[in-house]
Amino acid sequence: MRASLENEPLKRAYPKLTVAIIAGGLSSRMGRDKAFLELGGATLIERVITASADLGQSETILIANKPDNYRHLGLEIYRDILPDKGSLGGIYTALARAATPAALVLACDMPFVRTELLRFMIAQLDAETDIVVPRVDGYPQAMHAIYRKTCLAPIRAQLDENRLKIIRFYGQMRVAYLDEADYAPYDPEGLSFTNLNTPAELERARKLIQ
Repeated sequence: MRASLENEPLKRAYPKLTVAIIAGGLSSRMGRDKAFLELGGATLIERVITASADLGQSETILIANKPDNYRHLGLEIYRDILPDKGSLGGIYTALARAATPAALVLACDMPFVRTELLRFMIAQLDAETDIVVPRVDGYPQAMHAIYRKTCLAPIRAQLDENRLKIIRFYGQMRVAYLDEADYAPYDPEGLSFTNLNTPAELERARKLIQ
């Protein structure tokens, strides 16, 4: 198990980091833009912004292909550098536009993101690590992960081949995997990795909030 943050000062010195929220999806299964669905008195994207607002980051940016819809959030917005490349294209854009050596990437439709888990993840990033990513049942949660700019070239090569499965390039990188035992003190039920794709999933999330 990796070192916990217990007994560490809340405002410890973290690596220079960008928080990048990815909102470029088509929301085809939901039937409307997921980012602006309301849950617990806030939109999904507002919940992610709030949970990630106080991590000591240098900046928070938004990756979105309809920037006018998001300007009211007050964040710097970037369109995908390579259109129609899915979530992997969003990660690529986030890293390319980040003003720091690494980016914490979060999907905009993860309403139960936990601030303390994000702090724990950041604490695992060191000079020998390219990716910090939690796993659920052995599967990496690639849209709730930290990536260094060292990932840019491997991601670009994969995008150029139109191979859009995110974790395909992980084998080339130095990856710190966080399993259930590692993140349980911060999110014992793993709710952080819940993403909402359908009206039924949204309804379940609303019941969970209640």
